[in-house]
Amino acid sequence: MSRALLAVAATVRAAERVSPEAAARLALPLFMHIGSPLPVRPADRAIHDAARRSTLRVRGRDLVAYEWGGGPDTILLVHGWRGRASQFAPIIRELRSEGFRLVAFDAPANGDSAGRRTDIRDWLAAIEAMQSRHGRFHTIIGHSFGAMAARTAVTEGVAAGAVVAIGGMAAARTLVDTFAGRVGIGPASADALALRFGRRVLPHLADPWPRFDGVAAPLPERMPLLVVHDRTDREVAVGEAIRLHAAHGDRSRLVVTDGHGHNRVLGADAALDAITAFVTGGPAGVDALGRTVDVVRAAEATGAAT
Repeated sequence: MSRALLAVAATVRAAERVSPEAAARLALPLFMHIGSPLPVRPADRAIHDAARRSTLRVRGRDLVAYEWGGGPDTILLVHGWRGRASQFAPIIRELRSEGFRLVAFDAPANGDSAGRRTDIRDWLAAIEAMQSRHGRFHTIIGHSFGAMAARTAVTEGVAAGAVVAIGGMAAARTLVDTFAGRVGIGPASADALALRFGRRVLPHLADPWPRFDGVAAPLPERMPLLVVHDRTDREVAVGEAIRLHAAHGDRSRLVVTDGHGHNRVLGADAALDAITAFVTGGPAGVDALGRTVDVVRAAEATGAAT
């Protein structure tokens, strides 16, 4: 966090001594803070500049949309919170060479799209808008917050043949609890924050959190899932990947990398090999690599509960 955000966090902790509700009221803007747009990495610049760009109208705002390749099968890429489409450059290079067309967008206040505020509604609406434009997706690949959005969109009817979740959380409530831990507030304040956030973003739902729970509401029956996560991820614990994988049984494959963290996993060789094998050959393609991780062994290795 920046010094300004650290100061706000201190104020939130002080408010908690008054009441959890007071802490939640002050914490909500910090929880929803998007920060300045992530710049394009030099290593990703060539892919970013090579994209065919267009405008996507979503919830009254114009977003930047991208397209690479020209194959008959389309893959949608969904970036995470304070992310951008160009982060998928290593994956785009791999899958474009396999003959796929890849499409993506920058959510409001992310990447090259304008704005100062955004939330999950924008991700879901953008995914639906991309479906309207491009038709059924061969695969949807999401990273972090974008993995949760992709999974939710498919659960709610977006047409796709498979999903890849990279560095994603099994349930959205994890975001609140992780944030609470970083700010230093307790469970009662976290509950109050979750309630306040739900009322702000999805006021028509008494409890919106189950909608985004990949364990309680898994992907449609028989839809294959690839879960990729790095053991050293400090943003989303690897236990989330283990839970998500376990909830989908035999149709899921889990690949755990080591030493790449939350973002660099997008370019890790093991991740790229697994994603390419999954997209071109399904779960059997990943099995052929010999790099899948049994959920029990993964849980034992990380100390995570299944």
